[in-house]
Amino acid sequence: MDIQKYIKVEKVPGGQLEDSVVRKGVTINKDVIAPGKMRRKIFNQRIILLDWPLEFKKGENQTNAELLKEEEWGVLLQLEEEYIERLCVQILKFKPDVVITEKGLSDLACHYFSKAGVSGMRRLRKTDNNRIAKACGAVIVNRPDELQQSDVGTGAGIFEVNKIVERNLQDAMSVARNILKNPTLGPAGGATQLTVSATLKQKSSSVEGIQKWPYEAAAIAFEAIPRTLAQNCGVNVIRTMTALQGKHANGEKSWIGIDGNTGVITDVKEKKIGGYLFGLLLLLSFISFAISIFKFVG
Repeated sequence: MDIQKYIKVEKVPGGQLEDSVVRKGVTINKDVIAPGKMRRKIFNQRIILLDWPLEFKKGENQTNAELLKEEEWGVLLQLEEEYIERLCVQILKFKPDVVITEKGLSDLACHYFSKAGVSGMRRLRKTDNNRIAKACGAVIVNRPDELQQSDVGTGAGIFEVNKIVERNLQDAMSVARNILKNPTLGPAGGATQLTVSATLKQKSSSVEGIQKWPYEAAAIAFEAIPRTLAQNCGVNVIRTMTALQGKHANGEKSWIGIDGNTGVITDVKEKKIGGYLFGLLLLLSFISFAISIFKFVG
């Protein structure tokens, strides 16, 4: 028996010796490209394996494009989008549930796949791709236009992605340690970040020219926390963010945030939802320093 070919040891940090398991199938240390949009558990799936990048092919050598008009840039982008769309259409006509490639997979291809209900994984090792091919009966295809119905793997019983939460435990212990060293708590649920974002937006409106750009960029960056909370809760992100931004715009609703369990907009002070602020204060100090440098350079 070829041990190198048919047996694989996948090492994951954390846990104990008793946590080790033997699985019948193939285990890879990868997640789907868009966890919030792509399925993580599929039964009796159809799998397509590729050794081809699902992104615009880069030149083998240094490539220069000379553009004389603004419209030519739009044409160049359009050509890239049409190329990716053609690749995705060639793949999706075989109705796959999972597409795995050893190369890259662009955001546009990810959009087409998630829209069609297809889970995608990219940058797999050659050895892992070979093992998956043996497990599901698929054939690794070099070019999407060469795909045939017989290349689609249907022999795997289940495709499942399991997240290991040892990192969450490490974060929780770190927060507990930091609170003991510096007991400073503030409103969580994205309330603090939204208040800072609203303040930076107000400040940017009083600044003229390119000097306002750092304020606007930092304001948008702080909205990432409440936006991520909304996505994790499964609520309508656009409506939730619009409602939160409206409540924080006048600076009177600094305690309004998102309940991470229900996704409902709530008063986090009343719900006693707090968060550790040292990291945020450090980030604010860094932003203040960066803005000062930007002003100096400008």
